[in-house]
Amino acid sequence: MATSEADQGRFEGPVLGTPGDVPDRPERGGRFVVHVVIAILCAVTAGGWGYVMWAAKGETEVINQVIAFDVDHGEYAEITFEVIKPDDRAAVCRLHAMDVGHAEVGSREVEIPAGEGYVRLTERLQISAPATSADVEYCYLV
Repeated sequence: MATSEADQGRFEGPVLGTPGDVPDRPERGGRFVVHVVIAILCAVTAGGWGYVMWAAKGETEVINQVIAFDVDHGEYAEITFEVIKPDDRAAVCRLHAMDVGHAEVGSREVEIPAGEGYVRLTERLQISAPATSADVEYCYLV
């Protein structure tokens, strides 16, 4: 079998060579250390973010629930709501009334003194335009 001229310059082996063909290539040591450092940084970041989210909540455990509201009075809206909080802490709740476009037409803050953990209140809100709903926007401990 005769070899042609095209086959004489042909290299037998991998096109890019083998690791032994490039002896000056640096060792790949330290790759594991880099991955460990990245994993530690990710864990610290995730833990820090979790702590920030937990700490931001604080101790503001006040549960509120609207029982009923009446907006047919024209000059004011009436809202009946319940608040559950720790007995020894006071709370502040912000009530607001909204019109058909969800714009606020009246609001006020109500202070709930320490002493009772469960309180049911009926409050009036002065409104500047006809309201379609009333709600407890938020409550927090003071």
